[in-house]
Amino acid sequence: MAMNRIQFQPRLSLPAFLKQFGSEAQCEAELEQARWPEGFVCPCCGGTGHSVFKIGPHKTFQCKACRHQTSLTAGTLFQSTRLPLTVWFLAIYFISQAKTGLSALALKRLLGVSYHTAWLLQHKLMTAMSERDAGYALSGRVDIDDAYLGGELSGGKAGRGSENKVPFVAALSFDDSGHLLYIKLSPVPGFTSEAIADWAKTNLEPGCKVLSDGLACFAAVTKADCQHEAVIVGGRKPKEMLEFLWLNTILGNLNTSLGGAYHAFGFAKYASRYLGAFAYRFNRRFQLDKLPMRLLVAAIAVGPRPAAWLRSAEASC
Repeated sequence: MAMNRIQFQPRLSLPAFLKQFGSEAQCEAELEQARWPEGFVCPCCGGTGHSVFKIGPHKTFQCKACRHQTSLTAGTLFQSTRLPLTVWFLAIYFISQAKTGLSALALKRLLGVSYHTAWLLQHKLMTAMSERDAGYALSGRVDIDDAYLGGELSGGKAGRGSENKVPFVAALSFDDSGHLLYIKLSPVPGFTSEAIADWAKTNLEPGCKVLSDGLACFAAVTKADCQHEAVIVGGRKPKEMLEFLWLNTILGNLNTSLGGAYHAFGFAKYASRYLGAFAYRFNRRFQLDKLPMRLLVAAIAVGPRPAAWLRSAEASC
């Protein structure tokens, strides 16, 4: 049997990671390089001349032009953190390398922090992952399907109308040779024509060739200047639907990942983060050795995400 090139690709081992980022000074240097690859740039005036002070646990940069002071962590996901950067970097490593997801409880045990701290670390990094991919749109041939997070509640509505089910669109893009490229897993208010039209305008490039299972609402992708083709599924089982083999495989892997890593979480409140984290790792499945540093860049770009913001209720879309 041929070796799976994704599973057996070189990746950054834990000993190698600790050798590279095992001290606070090493993590500070990497954070500075990732934030300012060409050297410090003042966020206020754009000046490059600066002085460096040690105020608090991290470096502080003072612009020589406007005298504005900027901490190494200010304006990033690490802003106001009381944790050592070594703990943050370890969290980035474990979360980015966890193929089947990593619960806050497991992260707590790996890092030696409280559950509350582990939960915040996990959700901050999942936010960076989900928001990083939110700005990208799928192009070319795209397969889409309706899917749900959560199960039916005892005594509640059955099937798609269950109060505990969060609807989301699963979409996969392919190149001209039929090779899978990227996925998007996006919560939606429901499977209505209006919701799908709004989703398509945000997540699909005009001119996409969209293939669906014939659910009526998916025809609304044409409102986003996309072509639509419906394949009537009928009574066929998922394994018999070769047209949607990849879709069914990805959704099966998602179900296994969430079911194996998390015993429970707030579907309606945090669905976009868990789905976004799964998609982020999948979309970079050929770059496992670079994933930690790519997630570090995403954490810098996303900006501060305080605990109150993380715990605030989110609309399912």
